[in-house]
Order: sequence, then C-alpha cells, then structure tokens
Amino acid sequence: MNAYTKQAPVTVIGLGLMGAALARAFLKAGHPTTVWNRSARKAEDLVASGATRAATVTEAIRASPLVVVCVLDHDAVRDVIRDVGDAFTGRVFVNLTSETPAQARETAAWAAARGIDYLDGAIMDIPQGVGRPEAMLLYSGSRAAFTDWQPALSCLGTGTYLGADAGLAALYDLALLCIMWSTLSGFFHAAALVGTEQVAATAFTRMATRWLTAVAGFLPRMAEQVDSGDYETDVSTLGISAVGLGHLVHASEEQGLTADVPGPIKALFDRAVAKGHGGHALASLVEVIRRPKAE
Repeated sequence: MNAYTKQAPVTVIGLGLMGAALARAFLKAGHPTTVWNRSARKAEDLVASGATRAATVTEAIRASPLVVVCVLDHDAVRDVIRDVGDAFTGRVFVNLTSETPAQARETAAWAAARGIDYLDGAIMDIPQGVGRPEAMLLYSGSRAAFTDWQPALSCLGTGTYLGADAGLAALYDLALLCIMWSTLSGFFHAAALVGTEQVAATAFTRMATRWLTAVAGFLPRMAEQVDSGDYETDVSTLGISAVGLGHLVHASEEQGLTADVPGPIKALFDRAVAKGHGGHALASLVEVIRRPKAE
C-alpha cells in the first residue's frame, strides 16, 4: 500500500475550520480529495480549489481508500457512521474528532466488528497550523493503518503513534490540553493582577515566557516523583506553596479581582496538607487528585 499512499485518493468528512484545513492540506499535497459536510455550502471554496463534493456521506466514504472524519463531537461521529452500511468495508477510517478515551474505544469497537482498520487521532494545533511539519498529530489504534498510510497522513503534520489502544490519542490530547488551559488561565489571572497597577500584559509577558521556560525545567524531576511515589524534597514543600497561594488569593481580592483561578488551586493544596503532604514535594498533589481505589 505504501507505493500509492503518497498520491492516494482521500475523503474528508466534516468541513468546519479544522476539517477544511485537513482537506486543503491533502489537496496541496496532490491527493485527489473528496469532501462532504452536512451543510454543502461549506465545501464551495474547497471545490473551487479542486476537491470533489460528494452528494451523500456514503458516496464520500466509497470514493477513497482513506476516510478522515473530523466533526464536532462523538455524537456527530455516530450520526456519520449510523446509516452508511458497508461503505467503510476495505477502507481505513481515521477519526480526528475530539472525544474522550471511552468514546474513541467505542468507535474502535464499532469498526473492529465490521473488519475496518481504525485509527483515532488528535490534532495538537490550530487549523492554520495544519500542513506544517511542526504541527503535532497523535494517533492510536491500528498500527498497520498508521504505518501504511503515514505517507498520506504526513502532509497534515508530524504524527506520533501511541499504541494499539484506540483511546490513547484522546487521553494524551486531553492531558496536554489540561496543561494548556491551566497555564493560560494562570496567565490571564496574572495579566489581570499586574494590570491593576497599569502594567501592560505585553510588558509582563516577556518575563512570563522566561518564567515558563524555568517551570518546564521542573517537570522531569517531578515526573520521576509521581512515578516513584517518593515525595521527599530539599527544595520547596507543598505546605510552603500553600501559604504562598494564600497570599495570591488575598492580594487578588485586595486588588479588586476574583479568586476564581487561584482559589480552587489553594483549596487543592490545603486538602493535600490536611492529608499529611505539607512537608512533601509539590508532586505529592497527585495523591489527592487521584480517586482512591475501591477496596
């Protein structure tokens, strides 16, 4: 199959911002590209660029050996696959829709029951980044599908295969987004805090990016502590940080801000201290984030 996947026909189902970006990347790489969207007008620009618009989702699936689905959510995926009969037979199904691990495994089970090669995936970039080598895509599920179709999928960005468990791409996706959303929420609170004293966010950002680089350097050691369960430290204890978070909450309120961002973090730290982790490293927070296993 590798012999023809570099120019193989591809179908893209779902033409929102991300789906349309995927279709454009395939077209740019020279793949004959069939597209389908519930609202047909979203295909107009792509058709003008050389794509073929299918009249039905079944027609779209049958048009290509590689079918990429990128729709709103898991319910939309189920709507796509509900009435397509055997259209997927003999094709590779790549699902780049944002889902939970359990939802990805549900779709994988549907595909396996029909003998369909299935890859679940996550796009760790914005639509404008799709097609660049530095765009990061995660895949899990059928190793054969990933290996055979990597020449075609590589036009979307650099793909990483995580394993045969179809839920892994979604798991990594949400874990990485957790870091992003938490970091950005902290940044917005910080920008609002310094802004109470007329410090421009753009000026503050120069120091913030330098600080984030330093914080990233803490992660390998903290990861070792999480894996080992050894939270001894000679650096800074969780209890000291809990006191610092109290200062942040009070200062925020004094400056006229809400404590919506630091308040819940302080509550988490306080809970960890109450459970005896005050003298441990920050990595011990994972012990109160994890739910206790049933006896």
